[in-house]
Amino acid sequence: MRTGVSLLLGSALTIGLAVHAQQPGAPAASQPAGTPQPPALPASDANGNPLRRAAKTGHLSNYDEAKVAPYTLPDPLVLSNGQRITDPDAWTRRRRPEIMRLYETEIFGRVPTNAPKVTWDVKETDPAARGGTALMKQVVGTVGSGEHAVHIRVTLYTPAKAAGAVPVILIANFGGGPAPARAGGGVQLGDPPVAADILARGWGYAMVGYQDIQPDRANTLNEGVIGLTRGAGQQPGPDEWGSITAWAWGISRIIDYLGTDASVNANRIALQGHSRLGKTALWASALDDRIKVVYASCSGEMGAALSRRDWGETVDDMTQNFPWWFAVNFQKFAGRWNEMPVDAHMLIALSAPRPVFVTGGTADQWADPVGMFLAEVNAGPVFRLLGRRDLGAPAGPPPLDTPLTHGDLGWHYHTGGHAATAADWTAFLTFAGKYLK
Repeated sequence: MRTGVSLLLGSALTIGLAVHAQQPGAPAASQPAGTPQPPALPASDANGNPLRRAAKTGHLSNYDEAKVAPYTLPDPLVLSNGQRITDPDAWTRRRRPEIMRLYETEIFGRVPTNAPKVTWDVKETDPAARGGTALMKQVVGTVGSGEHAVHIRVTLYTPAKAAGAVPVILIANFGGGPAPARAGGGVQLGDPPVAADILARGWGYAMVGYQDIQPDRANTLNEGVIGLTRGAGQQPGPDEWGSITAWAWGISRIIDYLGTDASVNANRIALQGHSRLGKTALWASALDDRIKVVYASCSGEMGAALSRRDWGETVDDMTQNFPWWFAVNFQKFAGRWNEMPVDAHMLIALSAPRPVFVTGGTADQWADPVGMFLAEVNAGPVFRLLGRRDLGAPAGPPPLDTPLTHGDLGWHYHTGGHAATAADWTAFLTFAGKYLK
């Protein structure tokens, strides 16, 4: 297993690229009057990569491979007591539960025991949707009651001429909630670019706007599904769920519904998410083994990208800009990345032996596509232990515009920005076809 070494990569990966990712600016830190301010930063470097300075730590975004300090990854096959596991049973009974507890307590937070129930109703059907190629259902899950009730709206398409239950790709989309999220960059608000191909394969797809489950902004712990589990004014405990766990919980409740729909093969459900929803997809897959294939698009920091690798967005940026996504405990790792007991290769490994597909873009260096590729490489030992195939690629520069789909870990590095491109989706359908047919 390769750890502890910075890679010296060709300049072709970073030189002359323009970044089109939709990335929020860092909020101004609260400082006493007269505090000396650091020099103002341009929005991006000479290659178009976003520049940020983390307020808590002063860390500046890095895009120079020569400045990536050596790092050592925690070994996913070594227990916390130092004992190495060497058989699948030990992974399932001992090491995987240990890693799950670390993510629940230290990173994303746990689902509370009083998580609410969801009641599902089919509100609308169209037997000739998408030009007569699909049966469409609008399904709404209601959580709670009264003015604080949460309504999770799901659109499901299955082939119009399907003879029986079909595989379904569940897509966590941007949008949802009282006001849709702003579109920009590669944010997907509607049908995937390969919708016709999905239906032609005899599969279906379902979509949900993630903010139907939980709002995506600060100071919303008393709203959405999280709010239904908390008393008025109650402060979160150190390991209580953040929004990513709430979104993952909502995805599992949608899978509950899909398991009751006669048009859906509940044993063939895949999950796709992009950017922050790529992080959510990886965590949802870790929490719910009913997800048979997971596709994390451009998921970046605290998704598929290695946190110990100093490139683009960092743990510091996450703690500063998006604290509501995580458990309170996560804040202690600002400036202390190497002290985290987990890293992205372990998040990917939590889905094993179920397959995982990851993508990145050349013009999305903020999300560290090389770090995502390396995380898949370093998740490989777990997949091999469980009798599955790893990425089948060396720990060097990831191949560009050349999908790796022959193993149970899949990869595509597209030319372009922060998006789930048509080429990414086409590669994913090839990859998923090994498991959904």
